[in-house]
Amino acid sequence: MTDSLVIIPTFNEIENIELIIEAVFALEKEFSILVVDDNSPDGTAAVVRTLQRKYEDRLFLEVRQEKFGLGTAYIHGFKWAVERGYDYIFEMDADFSHAPSDLINLYQACLNGADVAIGSRYKKGINVVNWPLHRILLSYGASFYVKLITGMRVHDPTAGFVCYKREVLESIRLDSVKFIGYAFQIEMKFRAHLLNYKLVEVPIVFTDRIRGKSKMSTSIVGEAVFGVLQMKIRSLFQKNKF
Repeated sequence: MTDSLVIIPTFNEIENIELIIEAVFALEKEFSILVVDDNSPDGTAAVVRTLQRKYEDRLFLEVRQEKFGLGTAYIHGFKWAVERGYDYIFEMDADFSHAPSDLINLYQACLNGADVAIGSRYKKGINVVNWPLHRILLSYGASFYVKLITGMRVHDPTAGFVCYKREVLESIRLDSVKFIGYAFQIEMKFRAHLLNYKLVEVPIVFTDRIRGKSKMSTSIVGEAVFGVLQMKIRSLFQKNKF
């Protein structure tokens, strides 16, 4: 069994899912994949089941009955991975906004001492392709805001391309994670930060999806803006619950 599991949450990703799975399995390093699908009506899970015949020992599928949100999909995947003893557990989108080849760079960063390796759009300037200016400003501004409020020295705290060592996920109280959308990524990094784990950013180029529909919404952004402040205040009074 490989030591590394890539968790890919999906909802209506039929245009991308086979391509992303094949791309990960084509890498020089061996990874396993867990797809956590929120009962996609477009048949995403059926595509994964077909591919499982080809990759039965490396490709896994968990189908949830409703669309519960990104954060809960990752929490589900984290627990699944920890129970099965994977040492390196990755978050990655299905839409190729994260280049599969960068999985190896995140893995190497953890081998070199990182507890959490973050695929960072902003470690070296702004490395985003095909985003409109307003979205770049929103994302970059959110990152500055998070650094200001939390005190984390992370350039891209909202990044969704991450590798966690198993011990980090074992230490975080996963059932107490509050946020399910955009702010989930911030909260996970903040909890690791509070536990004194080493967070390392690995520069990547983020490319906006060319197939399928974005899941970004104003409510997700609102959760991040107000949630970060709530999270910081809660950490001051309830640190032992993080």
